[in-house]
Amino acid sequence: MNEQDAYKKSSFGPAFFFLGKSRRAALAHYYTFCRIADDIADEPQPNAPQALKDLAKEVEFIYLGAPKTSWGCGLEEYVRTFHIPKDRFMLLLEGMQADLEQKRYPTFEALQWYLYRVAVIVGKATLDILGVQGEKADALANALGTAVQLTNIVRDVQEDAKLGRVYLPCELTAAQILENKNLTLVKQLQQKMAQKAKEQYALAFQLMDDFWPIKMFPCRIMGYIYQKNLAKIEEMNFAGDTPVKLTKFEKMQMVGYAFIKTLF
Repeated sequence: MNEQDAYKKSSFGPAFFFLGKSRRAALAHYYTFCRIADDIADEPQPNAPQALKDLAKEVEFIYLGAPKTSWGCGLEEYVRTFHIPKDRFMLLLEGMQADLEQKRYPTFEALQWYLYRVAVIVGKATLDILGVQGEKADALANALGTAVQLTNIVRDVQEDAKLGRVYLPCELTAAQILENKNLTLVKQLQQKMAQKAKEQYALAFQLMDDFWPIKMFPCRIMGYIYQKNLAKIEEMNFAGDTPVKLTKFEKMQMVGYAFIKTLF
């Protein structure tokens, strides 16, 4: 997959057009890496663990200045230009490995280990590329990344269970979720996760006000799109075996809203 494919599949896609060429390319190349790792975890094959190890090796080669793959060669320049720390890659791969192992998180505190690796660290890399750094930037990445991933978890309970994965903090197995024998408990857990997500969205938007508005445009788009998705899930009372998704029109509405909030 090339960087253009990655950007089209990203909720940041519409905002790429409002960034400088170098930052736009850097984000696209970074998301290419994320997409490759995510595809390995979500379409597990017998060689998936080795594929993740190969990705980790390529990251090491990138930081040595000797990448071996086409995506690695494309990424190397931007790693140097924007001083992207190596952990933005390695911690994400730890999260993907946990998915392959179907790691469980019995409490929300335990789940935070996973949220940090698959979402917060991506937010930090994004802010690195946008040139937004410091303690408040880290707090923003944590709030928005946590909110977005909790939304994904609430939305994808059934889909995750089909892969043998349960992210809800409970003792239910994937099979029990698929059998719909504990719908009341599952819905209660979804409601709790949704409430935590809403709290993190509110914090994220509050933190965005402390930065230059234009640099926050991609973050606002991501936040408003996923927040709208969460609201739609709640409107449907967390029902349905098919994940709730926004229409293209609904997404464009959120892009427009982000544009207005950025300017005013």
